[in-house]
Amino acid sequence: MTEVINKYETVFIIDPTLSEEETAAVVDKFKTLIEKNGEVENVDEWGKRRLAYEINDHAEGYYVLITFSSKGDFPKELERIFRITDEIMRSIVVRVGE
Repeated sequence: MTEVINKYETVFIIDPTLSEEETAAVVDKFKTLIEKNGEVENVDEWGKRRLAYEINDHAEGYYVLITFSSKGDFPKELERIFRITDEIMRSIVVRVGE
């Protein structure tokens, strides 16, 4: 039986108080994690943007969008890692439909 590969998008917001080097390290950490478990199609760093509402007393956040393909069990693990990473303020992983 062949493994089903699905397309996903994830958007995550990084704490804006981090330095440029620390922010780049967080982006690289998640890009590498996704590459180990699937195939990264695109990394789009939107940069600092104003939040719709304050999160942890921050009015801004550093937004990153990654489009990738992977097996169906990986997104749940990715969400778990987002939740336990202190530098990530919010995140979402969605499956891209046909």
